[in-house]
Amino acid sequence: MKHVVTELKLPNGVKGLLIHVPQASVMNFEFNFRAGEYLVAHDKWETPHLMEHLLLGANEKIPKARAFQAEFEKNGAYNNASTSTYDISYEAECADFEWNRILRLLLLSITKPLFLAEEFTAEFGNVREELTARSNNHFRHLSLSLRKQYGFSILPDQERIKLMDNVTLQDIRQHYQETHTADNLRFVIAGKFGAARQRAVEKLLSSIELPQDNGRKELPPEQPLSLKQPLHIHNDTVENMYFYIDTFMKRRMNDSETDSLSLMNSMLTETFYSRILGTARERGLVYHISSGFGQTMGSTNWWFGAQVMPAHAEALFGIIIHELGEVFAGNLTDREIEDAKCYALGRYQCSGQTVGGTAAGYADRYFFDEHIDDYYAIPKRIKVLNREGIIDISRALFTDKIGGLGTLGNAGERFTDQLNDQLQTLWQ
Repeated sequence: MKHVVTELKLPNGVKGLLIHVPQASVMNFEFNFRAGEYLVAHDKWETPHLMEHLLLGANEKIPKARAFQAEFEKNGAYNNASTSTYDISYEAECADFEWNRILRLLLLSITKPLFLAEEFTAEFGNVREELTARSNNHFRHLSLSLRKQYGFSILPDQERIKLMDNVTLQDIRQHYQETHTADNLRFVIAGKFGAARQRAVEKLLSSIELPQDNGRKELPPEQPLSLKQPLHIHNDTVENMYFYIDTFMKRRMNDSETDSLSLMNSMLTETFYSRILGTARERGLVYHISSGFGQTMGSTNWWFGAQVMPAHAEALFGIIIHELGEVFAGNLTDREIEDAKCYALGRYQCSGQTVGGTAAGYADRYFFDEHIDDYYAIPKRIKVLNREGIIDISRALFTDKIGGLGTLGNAGERFTDQLNDQLQTLWQ
């Protein structure tokens, strides 16, 4: 959607983006605090998550969670919250006509929570149910377990459940006081902004009833550790094998490298004609395989993951190794690269069709390091990508020789070791 971005830097330390979408019929809000699990002691790990569940509940004006939700949702508005290792985010979307009422209610919940004992008891049970449900997701279990082995601040859901009983209501109140400060708040608000509406939003956020502290919380300087041996999680009930292959680089990528690696992913796994997925499906080896990348303050991770029958795993790993070897050798055709650019351009044009989608295109990066992407420059960025840049970043992700393999299923440790030995050529 056509839009204009304005950054606000308010005297109380609040910062964020207003995204003016002239044709919008809804308003989308997201408020982000650095308040995740990395800020609490290990035995209190679930404190931020429990706090997030309680915050959109009873407050000073509406002292019961169900009553607050009834008031919030009466005209079809939506709200939610999420906790990650680093952040807690509160989000809402509403019809344009009630943007002011919804924004005030959202700010009320953020600034005046009551943290009632009876709601703590109820949400404690809800969080336990949530984590138990998540623990049945084998991909999630494997991914979180691997990231713990790589040295990142993260715990699998099975361990989080065991730590829940350590958290008290006082822990939640203390964590709220330490993290929910004006200068630790970042936001993205998207919708139709005239001059009067922008002034009204600025006034509300400038007078937000949160204290100032020492600025935005710093992210931890985490660096990945290479696995000394592959991780195998045995599960007799899983007949096929879940796996992730990870490789790390000890720095963040720049925008050109990010664009190049995105193009490489599309060429390898994102379509039925891609090099790895297309070849594997032609041979009847796997239903689907994915690849992607993530970044911390000091590293970049490139991963490949799928579920596959053990009888097909060695052949599938052979395809992955062969196709990455072809990339390292520079064997990419001009046609492949141009096709991948067309694919990337089409995905770009599909990505911002809603107000929420447009806001999401800015939020993750802005909340991470306050960088504002130039959305309208992306086609030009795609156009200038070249073979050398794609090959260079693909090689660079294996140069530091940090990575590993994780599997989940009943194939066993010995079979996992064999697959890991097969992969080692990638880091040589």
